Amino acid sequence: MIAIVDYGVGNLFSLASSLKSLGLETEVTRDADRLRAASRIILPGVGAFGDAMQKLTDTGLVPVIREEAARKPLLGICLGMQLLFEESYEYGHHAGLGLVPGKVCPLADDLADPTLKVPHIGWNAMDIVPGREDDPLFRYVKNGEYVYYVHSYYAKDCAASTLVTSEYSIPVTGAVRSGHVYGTQFHPEKSGDTGLRLLRAFAEL
Repeated sequence: MIAIVDYGVGNLFSLASSLKSLGLETEVTRDADRLRAASRIILPGVGAFGDAMQKLTDTGLVPVIREEAARKPLLGICLGMQLLFEESYEYGHHAGLGLVPGKVCPLADDLADPTLKVPHIGWNAMDIVPGREDDPLFRYVKNGEYVYYVHSYYAKDCAASTLVTSEYSIPVTGAVRSGHVYGTQFHPEKSGDTGLRLLRAFAEL
């Protein structure tokens, strides 16, 4: 069973629908025992880092997520991926879950082409980092396939954990891994067949 963490942030319906379309047993929950019983956990999220981290903390699930991430696959999606990092500089300075080394910073500050729009919205090719092509997350996808992004902040100082970048005048961190913990800045559930194949691979980790 794949548990989707319900903490009041994110479009849970489209993600749950995508997983169910693959024939995967899925449960949206904020119950600690159900997270412990799950074989895999997905942490979704949209919105602002500080607000989302506070809502997650208020559920009491932060210690549970940290414990479970040490022993089973966990996938953070979009803001959910950003929460995996140590800290964020979105509207101030906020501590994250600390499951992946690095920080989350404004994309606009680092773009080589300042005329590009932020938020970064649209389809971009996945550039799988050389040497990471054999990661099991890519079992059913190929380098260069397109995925869908919607974000104004991005992860940096995380080269050792980076699996994918996408070009937006700079290499934007697209996917990361640290142990059992994975994150995608893009939305697999909005990325068509490519995203479904990524979710299927996650379900088989």
